[in-house]
Amino acid sequence: MKTEEKEGIYTRSLGRFEAYSFQNFRKDLLSGLIVGIIAIPLGMAFAIASGVKPEYGIYTTIIAGILTSLLGGSKYQIGGPTGAFVPILLGIVMTYGYENLLIAGMLAGFMLVLMGIFKLGNLIKFIPRPVTIGFTSGIAVIIFSGQIANFLGLTGIEKHEDFLSNMKELFVHIDTLSLYSIMTAAICFTFIFLTAKFLPKIPGPLMGLIASSLITALFYPGEVATIQSTFGSIPSSLPNFAFPDITLEKIQQLLAPAFVIAMLGGIESLLSAVVADGMTGSRHNSNRELVGQGIANIITPLFGGIPATGAIARTATNIKNGATSPMSGIIHGVVVLIVLLLLAPLASHIPLASMAPVLMLVAWNMSERQEFTHILKMKSSESIVLSVTFLLTVFTDLTTAVEAGLVLSILLFVKRMGDNHTVSKVLPDPSDRHHKVRSHVVNQGHDCPQISIFTVEGPLFFGVANMFEQRIMDTINHRPKTLILRMGKVPYMDTTGESYLTKIVHHFQKQGGTLLISGLQHQPERILKKTDLFETIGQNHFFDHTGDAIDYALSHLDQHKCMGCKHFAFEECSILSGETCNEIEMSKKPLTTHTV
Repeated sequence: MKTEEKEGIYTRSLGRFEAYSFQNFRKDLLSGLIVGIIAIPLGMAFAIASGVKPEYGIYTTIIAGILTSLLGGSKYQIGGPTGAFVPILLGIVMTYGYENLLIAGMLAGFMLVLMGIFKLGNLIKFIPRPVTIGFTSGIAVIIFSGQIANFLGLTGIEKHEDFLSNMKELFVHIDTLSLYSIMTAAICFTFIFLTAKFLPKIPGPLMGLIASSLITALFYPGEVATIQSTFGSIPSSLPNFAFPDITLEKIQQLLAPAFVIAMLGGIESLLSAVVADGMTGSRHNSNRELVGQGIANIITPLFGGIPATGAIARTATNIKNGATSPMSGIIHGVVVLIVLLLLAPLASHIPLASMAPVLMLVAWNMSERQEFTHILKMKSSESIVLSVTFLLTVFTDLTTAVEAGLVLSILLFVKRMGDNHTVSKVLPDPSDRHHKVRSHVVNQGHDCPQISIFTVEGPLFFGVANMFEQRIMDTINHRPKTLILRMGKVPYMDTTGESYLTKIVHHFQKQGGTLLISGLQHQPERILKKTDLFETIGQNHFFDHTGDAIDYALSHLDQHKCMGCKHFAFEECSILSGETCNEIEMSKKPLTTHTV
């Protein structure tokens, strides 16, 4: 690495705390305090929804939150457990158990670090928006529906991995609903909305939890399930360090779930960083962000924490409350730690019915409902991708949904590129004073038997290469002496395109013909040179301008075949055939453009 590049990286690293002052610290202290308070109920709620104890969500918030801010690529990113992970983690816990979830989280962390090291941060950004909106909206539906049982206070509910089975459980046990739970959830909802309307600077979820918990404890104690009655008391102590029992067999078994965690974690953390950039005008480092998230996910499981990523809502709240540096994220983790040490026994008495509205609002806010509706109204190929990804996320699993969404997006993209690819037979237009080549002047009575000119437009890749070859081969079978390919509008050529072009070249040269190419762009030229096709065609058969290629072709005509020719495709034809210009004009009739 060059010295200048090293200095640039070092400067960018220092830039996260550049010119840091006490005034900056005061702003970070305030924003960190507010985000920390917000993160506490969310951390517990996401942990419970993921099928693990609430304290594991708090441990994740503390450790992953601090490490993400210290090592990540965004100045304002807040890391921790998020709603997007809920259905994935719940499925892993149900299938493999909590201990193996920790191993999957560590493996995902190593994968994220490798993604950052190999600079794959920018590639994740190329995942189509309909795919991300589709699975995000699907996850929102799963989170929302997963809280209906707690909202209604249903008992005897058995959790399943698939959506329909979970919905069936609700109907089967609907007779166990508790009016006390519904009342508790309604109180929590009411305080969240009232706080947002009249006291917007105070975290609504926190006020909802406190108010509903107090009312429950005062007026109908013991009637509603709480964190303590369901999961036991939250320990008011630091998490213990413990290395998971990792074996080769477990690693092989958990590679697929870990990859899903890594991909979703990478996508969400980078989306969150992009949101932060848009709000602040800053610019994050994608690869550094992946490395930071990876390290956070490697270390967090050692203390019992679940997988974490960048939290969009908490990051936005951090910025809105005046954060100036990663210090706010570090403070947010410290605040959660202090609350854990001092107030954990009180948090144990929070009703599960109070947690349900918090998660339901999270699901509602992450549903991307406006963009979802907007894309559906477009009734385009993106609408199909969105619908397929959404439905598969809800009714199967996230892995299947994302894979299907990506494959469908690629196929639709290939189709669109193929639709935009044209191969048109052209000749100089005598009505144009510059004699530009056009397709409409070509017809049966006006088409040079010895020279065929084609304009190729659009990328020459696997999706159109076969059609391109067929169109050109039809002309070659008429055995013209010279074939001119105008490739100035071919920005890209892949190996499949090159392979089909090679077939054309070999077939045409075997018939004794000469192939000329004009206007070749840099990328296709590099491909032809790497495969030696450039030399096969001949360096003197490449021209910057079509006019030069036509002049070369005319100079190598079989003039005996020109005698008596009535096509008059070029200006020179009147001289070569001995006919008059009047006869030339009478022979022109338009022909439709050929498109592939």
